[in-house]
Amino acid sequence: MNRREALKNTAVWLGTAISATTFGVLFESFTLPENEKNSVSFSANQEQILAELADIIIPPSKDAGGAKAAGVGSFIPMMITDCYPAEMQKAFAEGLKDMEAKSLKDFNKDFLSLSVKEREQLVESIRTETIEKQKADKAAKRSTPYFFVLARDLTVLGYFNSEIGCTQAREYIAIPGRYDGSADLKPGQKSWAS
Repeated sequence: MNRREALKNTAVWLGTAISATTFGVLFESFTLPENEKNSVSFSANQEQILAELADIIIPPSKDAGGAKAAGVGSFIPMMITDCYPAEMQKAFAEGLKDMEAKSLKDFNKDFLSLSVKEREQLVESIRTETIEKQKADKAAKRSTPYFFVLARDLTVLGYFNSEIGCTQAREYIAIPGRYDGSADLKPGQKSWAS
């Protein structure tokens, strides 16, 4: 199975955990016309910002590393530039710039200089604004890509396609034996991944 098939399978498995926008991009086509690829580019600093943002979305736990440890910071830009249409690439890049501007406005510091608590506050604020924009756009029957939604979707997708996501965050059995669709889980036991 190639990586593209694995991503599609993970998207199906995640079901409603990712937005219809990302689901549509994954199933429409992973292949963009050459003139739409790499409409935007991301600097090493922006990849670091995305890694820290992803770590707010899926933080490390006592059992598993977070999204940053899983390499999601470089996964997100790769997916955006290689798989998303030019319009969505530009919207995502603008959203990243807007997040940095909001960080400077609200905290008088760039995103990477914020404490974890300040980052969480900023991300929660962006999440709340996104929900409000989605409601307004739905009422106006507009469909636009949202930075936070794309970042969240790609964080989840990248994390659960990583070694950490598959083997540490979930219960992993290399050869599960038989299929049991009604297996009991012990209290606190992780869900299964194979």
